[in-house]
Amino acid sequence: MKGLKRTFCVLLCLLLILGVANQYQTPVYASELTNDSIKEKEKEISRAKEEKKALQSGLTNVKELKKELENSKENLANYVTELDENLSNIQAKIDELKRLIEDKEAEITQKTAELEEALAVQQAQYEAMKTRIQFMYEKGDTLYLELVFQAESFGDMLNKAEYIEMLSSYDRKMLDEYVSYAEYVALCKEGLEEEKGVLDEAKAKVEEEEAAVSELLLAKEQEMYKMTSDIQSKEAAIREYEAEIASQNETIAALEAAVAEERKRLAEEQGRRYDGGMFVWPAPSYTRISDEYGNRTHPILGIQQFHNGLDMAAPGGSAILAAYDGKVVAATYSNSMGNYVMIDHGDSLYTIYMHASALYVSKGAEVSKGDKIAAVGSTGRSTGNHLHFSVRLNGNYVNPWNYLRG
Repeated sequence: MKGLKRTFCVLLCLLLILGVANQYQTPVYASELTNDSIKEKEKEISRAKEEKKALQSGLTNVKELKKELENSKENLANYVTELDENLSNIQAKIDELKRLIEDKEAEITQKTAELEEALAVQQAQYEAMKTRIQFMYEKGDTLYLELVFQAESFGDMLNKAEYIEMLSSYDRKMLDEYVSYAEYVALCKEGLEEEKGVLDEAKAKVEEEEAAVSELLLAKEQEMYKMTSDIQSKEAAIREYEAEIASQNETIAALEAAVAEERKRLAEEQGRRYDGGMFVWPAPSYTRISDEYGNRTHPILGIQQFHNGLDMAAPGGSAILAAYDGKVVAATYSNSMGNYVMIDHGDSLYTIYMHASALYVSKGAEVSKGDKIAAVGSTGRSTGNHLHFSVRLNGNYVNPWNYLRG
């Protein structure tokens, strides 16, 4: 019995040590714990480490991109197109990283709640073990002697001896479960820390990629000003600009004609009607109107020209919304409009959204007022992040304010 008491003293000390060392861990009840649970946690930790490693090696090389673009600088249209392709790829990477950040924040919230639950479970388990060991330490000798000497027969004594063995086996099982659980919660804590590491790495990569976008946009802006100032005759620059606007109008007019032809062919003229409702603001993150509708001084050429829409200065990557219900008749790229979307609202009324960094709809899609259709950018002939928003009625540009203000 003295050996048994010494054993319980050792176990009590071990539990006290484990209880202090493992008071910051996570959850799965001891009865549910298996080797598979521990192995799964080890796999989760390994996956998180691989995710972090992949993030560290996926950064955009801006210097290399600039070097590759050098050969296309002689032709502004080609230069803008190639640079915009790179901007779109980087924006896609930023969007993916932001989705990863959202997922990781949700996972961390869930695992933090599990951690709090685990602490309560582990503490309850520890207290039960400690109480049991303390009882056996204080009563162990006399309890076992009483059980043996109070036996009414030899068979009864054997039954009581079997009961004592069952108690001892139960105590060993409790200790084994506690040790396994301590290992599990330690892995849970490590896994949580690894997930936080992935989150921090993803946030850092978003900042670095956004810096890469800013650097490329600055290079694009400088090149556009440089190329324009290098043209000996201002008239040549003006002719180029007018040709650019004419090209835009030709593209848009062709799309309108195609829609009209489709309506005629399918007898849908009465199918879609504009009900006269007010538009939702298409750039909810905008900070200011950088260019009004109407005559304005061109930012590069310095001459008076007609501006066929509103320029809404907004952060790159922020949402562009469909101004009203309609059908997407174009969602594509041109080197002057950049990535753009055109929506048919019925009754020959259209809205156009230019210079997007990313497109989230495709031709033929039905959209509702307020749907996210694209992201603000500076693709095409643009010198900074903004949404160029235009409205056309019966083949002509009209003032967007007529549909944005009650």
